[in-house]
This record gives sequence, C-alpha cells and structure tokens, in this order.
Amino acid sequence: MTSLNVPMMDAALIAPLPSLHFDDVAFSHQGELLLGPCSFTLDGVGPTLVMGPNGAGKSLMLRLAHGLISPTQGSVSWSCGERPRQAMVFQQPVLLRRSALANLTHALAVNNTPRKARMPLAREALARFGLAARADTPARVLSGGEQQRLALARAWALSPSVLFLDEPTSALDPAATKAVEAAVQEFHQRGTRIVMTTHDLHQARRLAGDVLFLSGGKVREHTSAESFFNGPASSEAQAFMAGELIE
Repeated sequence: MTSLNVPMMDAALIAPLPSLHFDDVAFSHQGELLLGPCSFTLDGVGPTLVMGPNGAGKSLMLRLAHGLISPTQGSVSWSCGERPRQAMVFQQPVLLRRSALANLTHALAVNNTPRKARMPLAREALARFGLAARADTPARVLSGGEQQRLALARAWALSPSVLFLDEPTSALDPAATKAVEAAVQEFHQRGTRIVMTTHDLHQARRLAGDVLFLSGGKVREHTSAESFFNGPASSEAQAFMAGELIE
C-alpha cells in the first residue's frame, strides 16, 4: 500500500466533534460486574486511546459506546442529543461473503446512500486505501492487512462522525500496522472522532491525543497523552507503564 496523503484539517469546514458521556455506567453479566461504574466525558480533539491490560474492559467499553450493547446501569449519551453517524472496526474484520467492492456498496445501501452515489463512493474509498486492484476479489481471501484496510475503507465511505477501533492492528505485521495507523490519522484529519483500544504503548504514543486507562473494569485515569506518558497519576497505570502484570 502506498502511503496515505493526510490533508490538513480545515477548522472552517469541520463541525465540532460530538462529545461522548458515560454517566455512572456499569455492565454486569450473570450477576458479575464486568465494567464500572464509571463516569467520564470524551470531549477533546483526540484521538482517544483506550489502554489497559487484557481483561480490563476496553472492548466492552467500546461496545457500550457504539451502542452494540446497553449498560445495566447508567447512561451513554452524546452532546449532539442523538447518536451521531458511527462506524466500528474490529480486531477481526467482519466481512461479507462477497467481493471487496460489494462489501462497500452493501454498507452504503444499508445506510440509505442514493443508488447512483454508491459505486463512485465505494471505488473512491478502495482507491484511497490502496485496494483498487482488489475490488473484485472475494473479501475473505484478502490478507489480514488488506481485510483491515477494507474495513477502514468501508467506514470511510460512510463518512462517520465517530470511528471506534478495537485493537485493529493486534494481528498485523509492522507494514500493515503502519498502513492502518496512517489511515487512522487520515480519519482524524478528516474531522472524525477516533476512539481506539490498544495495549501497544508505542502505538499509543504515536497516535494519542488523550488516554483513557482501564484496569479491573474501572477507569483509573483519563488525561492528555502528554501527561500520561510523562507520568501517569494512578498506581495501576504506573505499573502498566513499567511492564508489570496488573489485573
């Protein structure tokens, strides 16, 4: 994949990013508390990197934010008063048994994009993410990196206000990881709010505007990336940064 040209964000053309509010949110399953209660607001420019050890509740928090599941306590809301246009890219891309191009045109159809606009938007998105030559290839035979770029292209075509990414590079090689990170930066420069989980400290340093740190199902810290990496305030985050095992 060729490198992505990241345009500068024109503040006059980009609407204010919607703020995400968790108000006393908790999630339990079969009587076990898995997340929370937690309250926080994501209202910075971002990207927001959600960090923490395995089992901390990062993916669960993302699914609550995206509306895939509902909290068993508290509420999730947006500053714009209603759920903004969103997309989510998973650790293992969810792709249909059809061509790369058809994966995009189907998503556009489901989102009520006018029929005449679907094909041009889909082809433009594939080209932007280096997949134009793979348009007619069955999506599920693409390489792991190509599948992840296809998932990002599908999200791009939908022009989301908010993009959630759940460990999108955890199974990728360094070259594919670099391509995905470039795509994340392009979404950000486009004016999309990015909320992304990662356990990779180096990746978080490269991408984060602010960091939301979880452990044991609790939000331990939410601060700017600069403050977090210069000296996290919570003992859990300090241990994580030092490479110690925490729950």
